[in-house]
Amino acid sequence: MSKLPLRRLDAQNPGFAQELDALLAWESVSDANVQQRVADIIADIRQRGDAALLEFTARFDRFQVDNIQQLVLGADAISAAFNRLPTDQQQALSVAAERVESYHQHQLGKSWQYREDNGTLLGQQVTAMDRVGIYVPGGTAPLASSVIMNAMPARVAGVSDVVMATPAPDGNVSDFVLGAAHVAGIDRIFLIGGAQAIAALAYGTETVPAVDKIVGPGNIYVATAKQQVFGRVGIDMIAGPSEILVVCDGKTDPEWIALDLFSQAEHDVDAQSILISQDGNFLDAVNDAIERLLPTLERADIIRQSLSERGALIQVADLADAPALVNRIAPEHLELSVDDPESWLGSIRHAGAIFLGRHTPEALGDYCAGPNHVLPTSGTARFFSPLGVYDFQKRTSLIGVSPQGAKTLGAVASVLARGEQLTAHARSAEKRLDD
Repeated sequence: MSKLPLRRLDAQNPGFAQELDALLAWESVSDANVQQRVADIIADIRQRGDAALLEFTARFDRFQVDNIQQLVLGADAISAAFNRLPTDQQQALSVAAERVESYHQHQLGKSWQYREDNGTLLGQQVTAMDRVGIYVPGGTAPLASSVIMNAMPARVAGVSDVVMATPAPDGNVSDFVLGAAHVAGIDRIFLIGGAQAIAALAYGTETVPAVDKIVGPGNIYVATAKQQVFGRVGIDMIAGPSEILVVCDGKTDPEWIALDLFSQAEHDVDAQSILISQDGNFLDAVNDAIERLLPTLERADIIRQSLSERGALIQVADLADAPALVNRIAPEHLELSVDDPESWLGSIRHAGAIFLGRHTPEALGDYCAGPNHVLPTSGTARFFSPLGVYDFQKRTSLIGVSPQGAKTLGAVASVLARGEQLTAHARSAEKRLDD
């Protein structure tokens, strides 16, 4: 097979900024045809409920059933799937769930309040959402880790009802995925997928309950449906292809770095893997390792296309130049494969997750380190955060004004309201001044 044409960029070249922009460019918005098809599916689910779900499931997933209840799995079926798994998979799922739960316990928000000298009470009450829907794709890879990462923070937040939707193409669903649902505490699964699943979770049907928020990855139809139901329900984010950015000083085994780049490239042909180093010889060594190791991987064709179309090796004059590039790229995953990686943290402002040191491959974060692997992509780490407990909790303001406070605040509110020409507001506040 021909040598992989992995892009090589030099940060000192005059045209580097334009080259980097072209490399990072990604348009995740679906076209008008997809938008319309999704809108039609949502409208049909809203109008015909379960009947439409049955038809779409037969059409898109080739799974025809006579009764909607055949698309519903309860706690017993989910537990049975877990018990069918090999012992090592049971143990790995349990360990991952425990670690993810433990990490997210630290994110729990707390209610608080205080009283001013005049007796006025101000504060914030934190409460969980009532019901959340987890969407899990049904493609070639059984994404058990996605179940744990999406469900566990909702459980820790105190969401009382976490339901899951996942397609069952040709009537097949992975025991590995169902086993993950078991350890994540999910006891109700709907075997539905695509835009129709998102519509059912958003608006409810006779069988599928409406939820408050929908989280989880999916294809362009799922992402488009999430966009269209946002406002009716909350959503996590509209995710683009997976990304990894590795910064290495040249002292890490080139094969380790090559495999780290593969770990994201194997997700999808649109995934992006980038390596930054000041050492040109090291970049050559990594490129050689990529060529040597690539044929040994099951998803080699996907990786090859991903690396050739969206991957890059970037050489900087000095490693001190790397943080500015990192913040410009705002990667989903950032590996700092350098000496004293913690000293870099003050310089890194934009990244979904940071993996510190040579022995912290991104793959550990995907599965069992503890922090969430649902991360902002396509540069949105500039303003989005990882999925967490805070995404499943709401904050309600508390205001309890004392009689004395009403006189002080009422006078201020009156002036501001009349300045806005909202006299009912002003008179409402002024009435308390007369008390």
